Amino acid sequence: MSASGGNKAVIAALGANLGIAVVKFIAFALTRSSSMLAEAIHSLADSGNQLLLLLGGKRAKRGATPLHPFGYGRERYVYGFVVSIVLFSVGGLFALYEGYHKWHDPHPIESWQWVPVVVLVAAIGLEGFSFRTAIREANHARGDRSLPQFVRTAKAPELPVVLLEDFAALLGLVFALFGVVMTLATDDGHWDAVGTGLIGVLLVLVAAVLAVEMKSLLLGESATPDHVRAIEAALVGDGVGSVIHMRTMHLGPDELLVAAKIAVDGADTAAYVAQAIDAAEQRVRAAVPIARVIYLEPDVRREVTAG
Repeated sequence: MSASGGNKAVIAALGANLGIAVVKFIAFALTRSSSMLAEAIHSLADSGNQLLLLLGGKRAKRGATPLHPFGYGRERYVYGFVVSIVLFSVGGLFALYEGYHKWHDPHPIESWQWVPVVVLVAAIGLEGFSFRTAIREANHARGDRSLPQFVRTAKAPELPVVLLEDFAALLGLVFALFGVVMTLATDDGHWDAVGTGLIGVLLVLVAAVLAVEMKSLLLGESATPDHVRAIEAALVGDGVGSVIHMRTMHLGPDELLVAAKIAVDGADTAAYVAQAIDAAEQRVRAAVPIARVIYLEPDVRREVTAG
């Protein structure tokens, strides 16, 4: 996934969420609806999350240092993990608390009754625009993978995070609209509490999915199967007989570490082996441009004989 594509989706989501958050807070001030408050906090948390993603992308561009010799590419994963924590605590837990409080102290929407419905319908339209932008950018990167597969396997965190956040936002708006409409129809504030609670459960689940995915990336994921096959094929040739074993790991979304033990002819000179290694590195970088850090160890393949 290109960084520009991810940033485009993040910026679209940021603009939508900032505008929606302001309108939702105004609607809450007029109606005192807990669903509106939960949704306003949700949009505010999402806006903060998008700022965190943009900050992580900027900080990840710093060059390598003696303390961090492989650079700061994984900082994008760190900020993605922080997003999951913010979504869980600020969004999910707050909505659950607000729903619990409203359930034990229910009150109907007595003034400006049309405001939350209009705000929620308009918010669904804005969130739909943001979600469409994220899907369009994801379609450029996911290939033949489904969207769930893309979220699970993508190495860049921005688009998966925005996709999940926008999906949760749309579904949360539907829950809020359900709670508000039922409250207005029955004059029973318990429905408002139900809508708020559903929003909280939804955000907690989405935050958990994000945390699991970001944790895996932070621990260090290998290259995709297609990249592994391309690297193995590129290593062989011009003095490299085969690949004995190989390990890959993402140092960031756009930077791959490759470490391999390669088989060379025992009769070759050291100079020839060094040339073969240089040529192999060039072939790998041509085949997989994100393979930027390559360590190759020459060895002589030993035939295993029967005892």
